[in-house]
This record gives sequence, structure tokens and C-alpha cells, in this order.
Amino acid sequence: MSNLGPMGGPQRIPTPTPPSGEAIGRYATYSEAQRAVDFLSDEHFPVQNVTIVGNGLQMVERVTGRLTYGRAAGAGAVSGAWFGLLIGLMLSVFGSGGTGALLTGLLIGAGFGMLFGVISYALTGGRRDFTSSSQIVASEYTVLCLPQMASQAREVLSRLPNGLGRGTGPATPGQAPWGAPDPTARPWGPPSSTPGASPGAHLPPPPPGSAPAHQPPPPSFEKPHEEAAAPPMDLSGPTYAQKVEEARRERRAAEARARQGAEGADPARDGQDRDDRGGAAG
Repeated sequence: MSNLGPMGGPQRIPTPTPPSGEAIGRYATYSEAQRAVDFLSDEHFPVQNVTIVGNGLQMVERVTGRLTYGRAAGAGAVSGAWFGLLIGLMLSVFGSGGTGALLTGLLIGAGFGMLFGVISYALTGGRRDFTSSSQIVASEYTVLCLPQMASQAREVLSRLPNGLGRGTGPATPGQAPWGAPDPTARPWGPPSSTPGASPGAHLPPPPPGSAPAHQPPPPSFEKPHEEAAAPPMDLSGPTYAQKVEEARRERRAAEARARQGAEGADPARDGQDRDDRGGAAG
């Protein structure tokens, strides 16, 4: 979107810059600051060197009353009547309607405005049943002036009752003017990592008598405890083949013991077998 000047050319928008100068008065309300600047203008002081700065800006919404269908219809009728009056005036001047066209446009505009007001209020569903007005206010207004003309401005304001407001003295030697960077202030952003500096070294010291602020413990850089290593596996036992061979030997020994037990339990048969073997030999 292009910004065009009065002659159709590009319009130069000034770059926003912070205010600068020396404070010559501080006031609680804007009307007091406006009164001081107006007095400087009446005393033929070059007010183009003066700036009004609002500190501590706040958005204030003041509730003016309860909103109902009647008030919504009335507000819509008034706004519509103004539009209808404009249309009727144009018809009466540039057309042949005369006074009748003016009155007709007024009534039609009021009717349509009332209808639109009621419909708009019904669409809100009762979520905003009040009327209000919003504005930006400041907790304090400071009047600034160029340093070379600040003493003259204070002299002129001193002739006005309560002209200096809450009062402000001349700048002390070595004090930075309004809007100048403070050399003692730390730059914005995280503190630089200085070897050996504690985590809270960049914080300002607490005021005397106040309780020390809770600070989180410094991060620990110790290595976590290593888990206990599992004991090594014992691989010195017999192998699978040796276990099979040992089981086979035990089975054979058991069979041999069983046969020996069977032979000792039948001695008559053993004697007969010996006789048979003797006769066969003879």
C-alpha cells in the first residue's frame, strides 16, 4: 500500500525517534501539562522546542451505562438519521425533491439505522450488555525542552501558579539528558559467560533490610554414577559333549550295578549254572 502526498507523489513518513531534552516540569494530568505549554506560548517562548511525554501508559475503558434493546435502537436511529439527512440534503439541492426529499431521507435513514442497531445487538447474544469509551492515559506527563533553553523555560513557568507541577530541578553535571542511553545500565539480553562467575553474579544486589531472593541451585556438571558392571560369565565348566559322555557313563554304571544285584539275589541258579558248565567240560 503506497502513501501518496497532496500532489500525488510519495509521502515521506518521519522515522519515529525517542524524545530527548531536559525535563522542565512534571504533571499528574495532561491538562496541567497542556496548560504549562500554553502559558509558554502566550509568553512568546519558542514552543517548537518543547515536547510532552506521557510515562506509564495505560488503556482505560470507562463504562458509561447498561445496553438494552431500546438504547441500541436509539443509537442506531441517531446514526442512521445523520446519514439519511445527508442523502436527503443532496437530493433536495441537486434534484427536484425540495423539503419533502430532505424529510424522507431523514426518516428512512433513522428507520434503517434503528433496524441495524437492534440486529447488531441481538447478534452479540448478551455478551456485552454495556456501553463504554476507551482512551490511553499516562500516570505522569513530563514536559521536555532543549538543554540550552531549559533554564529560560523554567523561569517563564515559575511565573505561573504551580507552573512547574511536581517540580524538577536543573540537570546535575554529568547527568545524562532525557532519552540518552545510561552508561551504567547493562545491555539487554543474557549476561556474558565469564569463566568462574557465579550464576547470580549479573543480578543487582538486594536493597538493605530485604530478604534475599531465592536463587535456583547452580547446575551440576558431575558425571552420573556409572552402573555396576555385571560379573563376567564363568566359562570354565564342562562342555555339552562332556556332560553327555558323563551321563552315558552314569547310565552304564547303573545298569552294571543292577545286573550284579540280580545275580546275587539267585544263588541256586548260580550253582546250577556252574554244575552245567562243569559237566559240559567233562
